[in-house]
Amino acid sequence: MQKALQEAEKKARLREIENGKILSEEELNYANELQAKANSKGMKLVPERKIKNKVRFVQLIQENILYLRDIKYLTTAEKNFLMDLVPNVEFSSNCIVNDSRQVNSLPVTQSDLAEILGKKKQNVNPIIKGLIDKGILARSESGIEDNNVRAYALFINPHIMFSGDKDNINGTLKAMFRKTPKELKNLPIRLF
Repeated sequence: MQKALQEAEKKARLREIENGKILSEEELNYANELQAKANSKGMKLVPERKIKNKVRFVQLIQENILYLRDIKYLTTAEKNFLMDLVPNVEFSSNCIVNDSRQVNSLPVTQSDLAEILGKKKQNVNPIIKGLIDKGILARSESGIEDNNVRAYALFINPHIMFSGDKDNINGTLKAMFRKTPKELKNLPIRLF
């Protein structure tokens, strides 16, 4: 009886495996031939990747951070400020926004940013100016609907910190950080 039960379980597992196959044996052999042909030409066939989760992240480029530390490029206040910005870096654009979890988040002004960080505007503005002068941040004029007042959006240099696909960096972001101070020209890792 025990042996019959084990045999039935084995057949059930084999049926599950057979039913779960994406490709038939013939299709699998053909796919293997195509892969071998691609390999011989230095190419690779890969299955489509499915997005497994929606975790938002900001990556620090370690070798570049080490380089900046070694040349003492950033002050302690600037490093702390950059770390405080991490939750407000928008995915793919690297824009500093009010809430990076929202789909239609808005770029923040320096005053808004000071408020979000719980700091005084007069303490935040010199840090932002210093980071812009050093090529770590960039400021771009952004129009606010129904408002004639100049508004600026802040962006973080993707060579230092990036939120998104490093192989598909926004062209506007690339243009903003193409011209950099001489210290940043020597960064060990360049994404573009």
